[in-house]
Amino acid sequence: MSAMSADHVRSRLLDHVAGDGRGAWSLLRLRFGECVIDVRTNNPSLITNLTRYYSDFLDSGTGSESGNPPDMIVTALETDVWNPDLPWIVKQPDPGKTKIKEEYLDLTLEQGEGRFVRKRLTGMLFYFDRETHLAVGPCQANDNQVINFINSRFIQWMLDRNGLLCHAAGVSLNGNGLALAGFSGMGKSTLALHMMRRGLDFVSNDRLLIQDTRSGPLPHGPTMHGVAKLPRVNPGTILGNPSLAGLLDASQKEAYARMEPDELWNLEHKHDVYLDECFGQGKFLDSARMVGLVILNWKPKYPRTSLELVNLTQRPELLDTVIKSPGLFFLPRPDVAYRFQPESYLDIFKKCAIFEAQGGVDFDHVADACVHYLGQQGEG
Repeated sequence: MSAMSADHVRSRLLDHVAGDGRGAWSLLRLRFGECVIDVRTNNPSLITNLTRYYSDFLDSGTGSESGNPPDMIVTALETDVWNPDLPWIVKQPDPGKTKIKEEYLDLTLEQGEGRFVRKRLTGMLFYFDRETHLAVGPCQANDNQVINFINSRFIQWMLDRNGLLCHAAGVSLNGNGLALAGFSGMGKSTLALHMMRRGLDFVSNDRLLIQDTRSGPLPHGPTMHGVAKLPRVNPGTILGNPSLAGLLDASQKEAYARMEPDELWNLEHKHDVYLDECFGQGKFLDSARMVGLVILNWKPKYPRTSLELVNLTQRPELLDTVIKSPGLFFLPRPDVAYRFQPESYLDIFKKCAIFEAQGGVDFDHVADACVHYLGQQGEG
């Protein structure tokens, strides 16, 4: 099939959106730091869901009523599943995975590149280029994919402004931020939530954007920017953190408590953590001054935990745990000089302390040490 087929599908989508736009859109304005995103949809119930999810990132004023245009508009068009007959390219699974989840197709426009992404399981169809950001299909039934798409647009916005993407969680104390990275399954979110029990603020769950800030509101070193994604935790994390007790009922707690530690550690049954319900209002921040990075490299049943300073230039295997590829929902712009090489990460990380947690898994020990370190940094 020719490239014009993809262009025809794009035109049909834009016509559909324009036609639907003759009615009333339901609107929501979100602010992620300096990035303002307007979300519009023909499904008011979806806006209700998104308003609850993004409660810490709601911006006053919506659309033209605020007097200021957004940085972008994301349109979520509620329709039946539509699978256009295009020569899709299969997105190969990430290392260690086998299931094919997505397929995509690129097309060339006058103003740059555009991309379709189709989710095989749900049938959700996404299209984006420099000006247009569309989610099409059963959006409310798959609002998690709409949320991920909105967050991907913010990530693109940050990467276009010299941000670097990290596979890390983030917490903050008095404006000073600590990034938490580690090999898969090491417990980044679990450690972050243990530190929140000690009064810290939450910055990010699994994706962190860092910039070498030399001007602006945080001029004293690297800045870490969070992605507005709620923590998703397994039952073992919930049982080990009293602040999360409300996420399970009594029968669930009893069943999980009977499991062997190894079985509980490996159990995959994720629960969303609404931070305001577990830790109080205003605990989800969009950014902080980055003063440290903790890399989790521990294992259950090992001897006691140690937390030691390390030099990433001498431990490249640790740097690999932090660097995150932008993925399928990122389209490079020809006018931006991206710096995704390891050297760019090292240039930023050499301006803050790097710790490695080794030995046995002890969240309380490392959480206490991290809080102590942050408490010594002064006001951010």
